[in-house]
Amino acid sequence: MKGVVLFGIVILGFAGFLGSVQADLRLGFYVQSCPKAEKIVFDYVNEHIRNVPSLAAALIRMHFHDCFVRGCDASVLLNSTSNNQAEKDAPPNLTLRGFDFIDRVKSLVEAECPGIVSCADILTLVARDSIVVTGGPFWNVPTGRRDGLISIASEAIANIPRPTNNFTTLQTLFANKGLNLVDLVLLSGAHTIGVAHCSSFSNRLYNFTGVGDADPALDSEYAANLRARKCTTPNDNTTIVEMDPGSFRTFDLSYYTLLLKRRGLFESDAALTTNSGTRALVTQLVQGPLSAFFAEFAKSMEKMGRIEVLTGTEGEVRRQCKFRN
Repeated sequence: MKGVVLFGIVILGFAGFLGSVQADLRLGFYVQSCPKAEKIVFDYVNEHIRNVPSLAAALIRMHFHDCFVRGCDASVLLNSTSNNQAEKDAPPNLTLRGFDFIDRVKSLVEAECPGIVSCADILTLVARDSIVVTGGPFWNVPTGRRDGLISIASEAIANIPRPTNNFTTLQTLFANKGLNLVDLVLLSGAHTIGVAHCSSFSNRLYNFTGVGDADPALDSEYAANLRARKCTTPNDNTTIVEMDPGSFRTFDLSYYTLLLKRRGLFESDAALTTNSGTRALVTQLVQGPLSAFFAEFAKSMEKMGRIEVLTGTEGEVRRQCKFRN
């Protein structure tokens, strides 16, 4: 397996890993069968995300969580049944939001072209368009994904990266999906417009090693401020904190700047600075132009959107995203 050097990190090629599943994805897949599909999606996103920009972060997170479990097949959208707990009801997904937004987009597309455009493609397009209309980068979204038939909560628990993960675990979870260390750093950059519940990181403030201490890897002044002004009790499950304070509505580089100041909210954010290669990439991004981050983020997003996709006659095209046909 050959390697290339990008941002000072040796990256092994994953072409073989992804090649077998992306042959049937192509730009303009619906140009004949539903030519207005992508415009319908963009117009709805453009109209509504501008009013609720925080939803852009929620939608890209939903796309991320979908792709890490059985690939980008919209399995995260399926409801649980009497004999199966679906992904959306697994602990990593309990704070996901935007399901109704996807349903509304799907209903508009269905009205135009019944049974043609998959929920998997709609989720992927919505995630991209949400970032674009909030001032972030554009990336190509080849379409032709099919919707999965299986959604299992335990698989979400096993495959979705967690806020408490260390570097080694993150590297493994990403590698399992054909993503490398550059992808890890770049995709984490979506936290620039993210928000988090106190429960996702309160252990770093109150009880990091079980003796009532704070995480020494978190800037002490920042930790004190969070305890005083945001997460005032260890058991706060409702308060939401900006992951990129002062800039969380803007898709920019300030998230990476905060990492170098030891002010990343999650342990998984701080983990990016514990490896020499990923720390060097974070530093290079901070010192470089915003356009460079945009270009590389776009590449990693397009790559993630190809993970283990179903194409051709695999799966189905759901009529409603929350139910199998």
